[in-house]
Amino acid sequence: MRIINEFEAQVLSDLSVLKSQMTALIGDGNGGRLVELERRMERHEQNWQRAKGFLAAVSVLFAVVEVAVEAWHRH
Repeated sequence: MRIINEFEAQVLSDLSVLKSQMTALIGDGNGGRLVELERRMERHEQNWQRAKGFLAAVSVLFAVVEVAVEAWHRH
């Protein structure tokens, strides 16, 4: 059996740390930080789409009110 030198020991230690960090980031089959980030982005996108829809409806409502006020002023 061969004895590993200090450099090889450091490399193996760093690889072990990298492996644990990648497991935390990617997940071990149950999801990790990236999966949670994707979920948060999907929720944000849904909220943004709802806000745009609400603003579109409000702008249509204001347009209808403006047309009604203009028609009322003309008579």
